[in-house]
Amino acid sequence: MTTPTPPATGPAPGLRPFRQQPWRWERAQARALRSGHVCCGAGCAQGCEPVLIRERTGWGWMDWTVLADGSLPQHLDRIAVFSPLATRAQRLGLRWLARRRAHRIRLGPLAVRPGTAAVTALALTAATLAGLHGIPFTIILPAAALAPLLVEHLPDVLDARAGESVRILDAGPACRYLHRLAALHTTLTDAAARSDQHRVRRALQIGHHQLFDTADLLQRRDTRSVTGVLVTRERLMRQLAAQTAEILTPTADDEPSACHGRPGRQPPSRTRPAPHHQPPPSPQRPLHRR
Repeated sequence: MTTPTPPATGPAPGLRPFRQQPWRWERAQARALRSGHVCCGAGCAQGCEPVLIRERTGWGWMDWTVLADGSLPQHLDRIAVFSPLATRAQRLGLRWLARRRAHRIRLGPLAVRPGTAAVTALALTAATLAGLHGIPFTIILPAAALAPLLVEHLPDVLDARAGESVRILDAGPACRYLHRLAALHTTLTDAAARSDQHRVRRALQIGHHQLFDTADLLQRRDTRSVTGVLVTRERLMRQLAAQTAEILTPTADDEPSACHGRPGRQPPSRTRPAPHHQPPPSPQRPLHRR
């Protein structure tokens, strides 16, 4: 009995940040280097958090770490896969979950969202104006206190509700393995963008299910304990990618013909058929004059 080969954890070939729109990565990287702190490795202070750039996809999102030397990252810091069976309301929640994280503002010992600080200032201004117009403070004060609390804690409640339909993996062996499957699934996504054939669409659906099921498995189990399952899933994804490439590869019968530009028509043969044997013409009789 042979032991399954553990899945490789190296960089996924062909999957780089914003590979179809590299200008987006360059713009985001320049903005991060200009305005944010970029983690430079062991030389950074303790508790330093790297600057992440989120790339959204049709099946989830990927968070890439901005490196201090300006090079492209080889590994993901975080990867998320949406449920392929999500309802319309759940998909809206997933879009909310995939939004860009808001930075927090330090107000003494507290760190609040920018929206919370803005709503607090507006609530205090509105409470002052309402008091000048004779509105009772028993109405003003609860409303002014409730508005900032609602803005501060409501996003967390929505994130927890939307998180039920997504599987998120942080940096580590599981994230690197799912990165490899995401690279294979990207080939299916590109094929579906070029073709609307049913087999291509079906392969894309199967790939999304495999990606989500693998993320769910890796979220609950260690990679070493499910090595055999991971090898099987990666083999299936490679077969899907290979079969999809064969479907999109034009065959000799699909190539346009040189005759009138019609596909599937073969040019006429240059060899002429042998003429049929015909009997010699009968001799004509001479006409007699009367």
